[in-house]
Amino acid sequence: MQVQLHTLQDAVRQAAAERKVLRLRGGGTKDFLGQDLHGEVLETRSYAGIISHEPSELVITARAGTPLAEVEAVLASKGQCLAFEPPHFGPQATVGGMVAAGLSGPARASVGAVRDFILGARFINGKGEDLTFGGQVMKNVAGYDVSRLLAGSWGTLGIITEVSLKVLPVAPAEATLMCAGLAQAEALELLHRWGGQPLPLNASAWVHDTTAQPAQDMLFVRLRGALAAVASAVGTMTADAQALGAQVTHMDNAQVAADWVASREQTLPFFTPPSDALCLWRLSVPQTAPVLNLPYAQYIEWHGAQRWLWAPASAAEALRETTQRVGGHATLMRTSRSAGDADKQVGVFSPMSAVLQRIQRDLQQQFDPHGVFATGRMGA
Repeated sequence: MQVQLHTLQDAVRQAAAERKVLRLRGGGTKDFLGQDLHGEVLETRSYAGIISHEPSELVITARAGTPLAEVEAVLASKGQCLAFEPPHFGPQATVGGMVAAGLSGPARASVGAVRDFILGARFINGKGEDLTFGGQVMKNVAGYDVSRLLAGSWGTLGIITEVSLKVLPVAPAEATLMCAGLAQAEALELLHRWGGQPLPLNASAWVHDTTAQPAQDMLFVRLRGALAAVASAVGTMTADAQALGAQVTHMDNAQVAADWVASREQTLPFFTPPSDALCLWRLSVPQTAPVLNLPYAQYIEWHGAQRWLWAPASAAEALRETTQRVGGHATLMRTSRSAGDADKQVGVFSPMSAVLQRIQRDLQQQFDPHGVFATGRMGA
């Protein structure tokens, strides 16, 4: 049964009057991430449906509870896509959850993040007010870009009810190269060099592949763009990798597509916990950051900007000191099997500076003066 907008507004107003905390939940596929999840659950999945899709205008507008898979299927039928490849982490993923989480997939470093594709949004603030920001065209940029501020807010500012997204045509050509035998330092140097050239480099992933026989270092790069540009880049990049001693294989697109999806959804072998005592950490660093002096195997995406590793919660201080030295931060993405939420005592997110803390407090006070959405998910 389709819930009405005023029902959500009434729930917020009642919570404000009773001083209750509401925890927003769409498909629940990202419940694992966040410092705290306390509060009375308010389901948003019932507020669903695609409102409009204008293929010629490259824009789609949908209610927040709309299944993400449904949106992607509609776009695919018109030869279009969400270029930032948002992870689902389960079949129940919704459009609102995608925006609230602000997570992007393998192509993020080349095409941009979720927030870069948000044209407008409608949401209910902590006073139960129905607010609209932005629009359905890129030139609607007057005033503060509140709609993009919602990306990555994790339901702490209000209930996202509708969102308008910029979409892109599916690239006419695609190719994936597997470069075997490149150490991490060589792979990063090569990615930095390619990043400075006019190449259609769309995504990359480096890993020490222990499933191979024998185990070896592997760099995967995906190219997307015009047919001639991709064909030319394949030749250039193959020669560059071979000059460093790599064995280069041009992979079959149909077969490797599932691997890129597995990378997005964290279902590759690397993302299977090697021990019940280890947590999955996400290190966000500049693309130009060097090899980090850490005693943990890594899976590296975004041309070096996103690095995954398994380490105990007790390694939090060392991980954060190392990433801060190169201008980055570390996030505890998944807790260990043995300790569960107890691991979160080290902090899911890196501590913010005093300035950022003040800005966040002021924003939350403006959008949610009664603390209706103060679940503590992003910290105290």
